[in-house]
Amino acid sequence: MINMKKLFQILILLSIMVLCCKSNPSGQHTYLSPENMNDGLQTGTLDQVEIDSKPLENLTNDIRGGEFNEVHSLLILKNNKLVFEEYFRGHRFEYDKPNHHGTLVTWASDSLHRMMSVSKSVTSACIGIAVSQGFIQSVHQSIFDYLPEYKQFATDGKEKITIEHLLTMTSGLKGNEWLLPYSNQKNDVIAIYLSEDPIKLILEKPLVHTPGKYFQYYGGSNFLLGEILRNASKMNLDTFSGKFLFEPLGIAPYTWLRLNKGVIDGAGGLIITPRDMAKIGLLFLNKGKWNGEQILSEDWINKSASSYPGNSWINNWDNHWGMKGYAYSWWTHTFSLAGKRTEMY
Repeated sequence: MINMKKLFQILILLSIMVLCCKSNPSGQHTYLSPENMNDGLQTGTLDQVEIDSKPLENLTNDIRGGEFNEVHSLLILKNNKLVFEEYFRGHRFEYDKPNHHGTLVTWASDSLHRMMSVSKSVTSACIGIAVSQGFIQSVHQSIFDYLPEYKQFATDGKEKITIEHLLTMTSGLKGNEWLLPYSNQKNDVIAIYLSEDPIKLILEKPLVHTPGKYFQYYGGSNFLLGEILRNASKMNLDTFSGKFLFEPLGIAPYTWLRLNKGVIDGAGGLIITPRDMAKIGLLFLNKGKWNGEQILSEDWINKSASSYPGNSWINNWDNHWGMKGYAYSWWTHTFSLAGKRTEMY
């Protein structure tokens, strides 16, 4: 026999659940303009910059529904204003966990986030500042001009490797981090993390290509750039970036990961917030200027946006999802939409 009292309670509960879903549908996002946090970023609305909010609301719902996996934040700037800002649930990075998924958290505007290979672009920017400040004379110098402790490796053609070759990943040194998964300790970049002397490990590798002629994606180049910067400026990458880049942009707090012998991971070790990442993007959009001050030279910006001609391997992939080539530690792309080509980096 049916317990009518129990059935009535269940029906009431179901009715409440349906009403709640109708009045506040789960996952249905409504656009709100970013908050002005007095952190150096101007904020505005999508309407002010003539962007339709509906597609972005749909995209936000899709992200929250898990359609794009690990998207932790989405920020959009236009006309020097932050006009869209959303954060999502996702995993903290932990190397030794499956898929590198650590604790599941809800990311927020003040959440520090490891930038992974975008760190390479910031290391490159620091080298550009070091050139304009006179710490480094030229990117066409041999890397061993600024690596006095490792002069013994300047043999067999390695002495011809320049700073520009490191910036463009055309050093010719043996090393390619795409050949093995990052979970494999034999991966060329993971091996750097495990080494007692990371710089020695990189420089003792044989030269397998003429410098400047062949592209191989290998973060070892960016570790070397950090060491070159240290010797040229007498400041570690974290101190230099703080003084000449982050402090002018109001970026704080920040962290760079360190390896053995105090070597800083200039390839994937920068930890900052997405808002502060947006400031770096805005600096490049404005040709190196921030609040009227020239932080980074316009010439360096242009070289970051233009594929290096020596990247012969990558230049064979021009039609691969718009990929055009690799510049001064930035990817360059060409996209086509409605017959219009857009150059991006």
